[in-house]
Amino acid sequence: MNLDPELLAKLVCPVTRAPLVYDEAAQELVSQAADLAYPIQDGVPVLLVEAARVIAA
Repeated sequence: MNLDPELLAKLVCPVTRAPLVYDEAAQELVSQAADLAYPIQDGVPVLLVEAARVIAA
């Protein structure tokens, strides 16, 4: 499933307000600034810190 490029351009990390990077294989939006990956469930980005996965450095 592809994420709409216009939507992706508007989405930011709720923690840092930095842009997010779409990881299509993992179906996640990655915040490199916060080292968090937010899931995409049924085509809907879940931008809740509680739902995010911490990315190991």
